Amino acid sequence: MSEELKSTNGPLEQFILLAKNTKGPALIALINQLLEAPGVYVFGEFLNLSCVEELSKGPNQGYFQLLNLFAYGSYVDYTANKDTLPVLSDAQKIKLKHLTIVHLAEKMQCIPYSVLMRDLEMPTVRALEDLIIDAVYTDVFRGKLDQCRQLLEVDDCIGRDIQERDIGSITNTLSQWCVGEFNVILKQQYVN
Repeated sequence: MSEELKSTNGPLEQFILLAKNTKGPALIALINQLLEAPGVYVFGEFLNLSCVEELSKGPNQGYFQLLNLFAYGSYVDYTANKDTLPVLSDAQKIKLKHLTIVHLAEKMQCIPYSVLMRDLEMPTVRALEDLIIDAVYTDVFRGKLDQCRQLLEVDDCIGRDIQERDIGSITNTLSQWCVGEFNVILKQQYVN
């Protein structure tokens, strides 16, 4: 995550403190507030709270699944499972769409409008561009709209939560990077 992009941990800490002694309908209300809260885009620490983990079993498991979706998933995942998940408020829907853009940016720096329109279920290009502009102003990512080529070029974006199962892949990528850097250093020494 770029140091210039806003830190997303400060507001989350307030929700963590409030949740520690909360259960039942009060916890559900707090989760809804968290998912709507401006500036909160990471949810892993909140998901690890014992009172939140208890939601994974029982009548409110949909809220636990929804939190997981905000932490690790995308709007596509929500629409595929919306029959088993709570209904999103407008603010939650916008936030999940912002997170979906970040999710897509992890895979490609230049995201075609067609992919964004499909994955975000946007009715018009204008609505898509408004959503992108909103995400830029909320410091979710930095980038440019290329209207001629119908692309969103992402330069930098916030980090998202990572799942334990992804740690091996991340370690492998970092190891490959280290080997590449080591080879560059060796070549530099050989040239000198």
